[in-house]
Formats: sequence, C-alpha cells, structure tokens
Amino acid sequence: MSVTLRVWRQAGPNAAGAFKDYSAKDLNPNMSFLEMLDVVNDDITQLGDEPIAFAHDCREGICGTCSCTINGKPHGPGKGIATCQVYMRSFSDGDVIVVEPFRAKAFPIQKDLVTDRAAFDKIQQAGGFISVRTGAAPDANSIPVPKPDADLAMDAATCIGCGACVAACKNSSAMLFVAAKVGHLGLMPQGQPERDSRVLAMVKTMDEAGFGNCTNQYECSAVCPKLISHDFIARMNRDYLVASFKAKFKPVSNAAGGE
Repeated sequence: MSVTLRVWRQAGPNAAGAFKDYSAKDLNPNMSFLEMLDVVNDDITQLGDEPIAFAHDCREGICGTCSCTINGKPHGPGKGIATCQVYMRSFSDGDVIVVEPFRAKAFPIQKDLVTDRAAFDKIQQAGGFISVRTGAAPDANSIPVPKPDADLAMDAATCIGCGACVAACKNSSAMLFVAAKVGHLGLMPQGQPERDSRVLAMVKTMDEAGFGNCTNQYECSAVCPKLISHDFIARMNRDYLVASFKAKFKPVSNAAGGE
C-alpha cells in the first residue's frame, strides 16, 4: 500500500511551522504507524533532509511518549490504543494521512511532532505520591482493601500520562489526567493521610500550568488509550470541594509536616 503523509514540520520551539507532504510507498499493511515513520525517515535521510522528529520509547502502548494527532484524532483511529499500536491496515491505499503534534498551550512544541509535557510532571510532583510509611511490600499488601475500591484504583492507575485527554479537549483541560492520579491514591488506605492536601495541590498546579477548565464534553475519555472513565473527574470534584471546605476552618497539613 502507498499513502501520502502530511506532517507538521517545525524546526524548534520558536520557529514557524508548516505541513509538508511525503510519499510513503510499498508499505506493509501490518507494520505499525511508528514503523512507517521509520521507513519514511530513512527515505528522507537518504535525500539529505532532516528526518521527522517524533517521540517514542516502549512501542507497546505503555509509556505514552509516542503521542501525536492522526487525522484530527489524538492517537489516531481505533479505541483504547496509543499511536504505537495503530497499524497501517487501519488506512486505505492512497489515503492522505495528516500527522501533527498535540496542540495545547501547556504542551509547547519542541520539534515537529515532539511536545514538552513537563507540566504533567509538575502536577505529579505536587501530590501524586504518598509519603506515609507503609513498611515493606508484604506489610502494605496486608492492609484490607474492598474489592470495588481496588478495582477502581487499578482502573485509574492505568493512566500513562500521554496527554491525549488534553489534546482532545476544546479547552485543553487536564482534568482526566489529574482525576486519575488523585483517584488512584484517594481510593487506597495508604493515600488517606494526604488525601485533602493532594487534591488541593494538584488542582492548583494544574491551573498554574495553563490547562483549561472542564466543560464535561467527555472528549477526554473518548480518546484515552487506557479507557479511563470521566467518572473519576466527578470523584475528584467531590474530593476537591470537601478539601476546600475543610481548609476554610483548618489548614490542610500533609504527612511530611508542611501546610
């Protein structure tokens, strides 16, 4: 099969960008989208041009670094898969495939299809952890956890922080990502001591990073490669309201002793 790639090319963060067309011929329909980009980059390099910059690591739908927008949809065609899990058989011979980076103010473009998602790291660092001592693994595992809570926590913990939720949202909201991180720890006994301070700190950092507000359109959950439910946003909103109410009467302290 042969396709035409219309790829966003941008030399650097402050450079002007534009779409450029490339022909990809004699492709195996069973190759992945990233393998196809490798083939195209080989051809570009042989012509003496700069190859298309794109991020990748595991290529198994685990790390989330391969994130890009294909034909207007974050991660491209398919449901519950990342860009690296898209195969060329999802397209038809002769198709024009438009490939561009995730578009969001909080995700500045570094080069071509590569964006800087350090804003997610800052949110995670603001409270996406526990500092309470739980002992060794057997000790932590000995704490009883209701099966429904354990299942929900595992659902939230599958978030790979790819940023598709932000790219799909018309407001560039990060609510699904933050809700997954808050919900995962908020459902577990080990996460209770910092539950209030966690949600306040992570939401505050999210707002400071420049992400937009959630208007409950649910584009986020529709494109999530791990199918994380938007119900976690409602759960986080409840936690945030409770924590904010408590903070009006008593400063919220974390387990490390800060306020």
